[in-house]
Amino acid sequence: MATEQQAGHHDEAAEKPLIVLLYASDRDRRDQVRLALGRRLAADLPEIRVLEVATQPAVLTELDAGGVDVVILDGEAVPGGMGLCRQIKAEVLNGPPVLLLAARPDDAWLATWALADAIVPYPVDPIRLPTALADLIRRSTGAITSSAQP
Repeated sequence: MATEQQAGHHDEAAEKPLIVLLYASDRDRRDQVRLALGRRLAADLPEIRVLEVATQPAVLTELDAGGVDVVILDGEAVPGGMGLCRQIKAEVLNGPPVLLLAARPDDAWLATWALADAIVPYPVDPIRLPTALADLIRRSTGAITSSAQP
């Protein structure tokens, strides 16, 4: 019986969704990202819950509240996600990893300046974005995929 209870408890923990905080000032951009991500990034990761915000103060409020597993910032948002990324890295103690969306390939150097953990170009690609986000989550949590386990 204890084994069943432990297994049930483990299942509940495994089902806890990953919280993805998405900042984009443009509603269409938020919709594109949310649709590209879907409900689950990969079979070895829990489902995700996307928390959408349209302003920089809302991002900081959500980060202060805690519980955010990863952040996606629109580099083209007004005001921009690049500066916000740098601010998060400088001001949020043990903050979650940040993925930046960038419209121009030349923005890679800005993402480096902003201390982004990952960068994905526009337009939103429904294969590239979830793959990059899943990789970022695995790197930040040390998760090992079931296929990589002995």
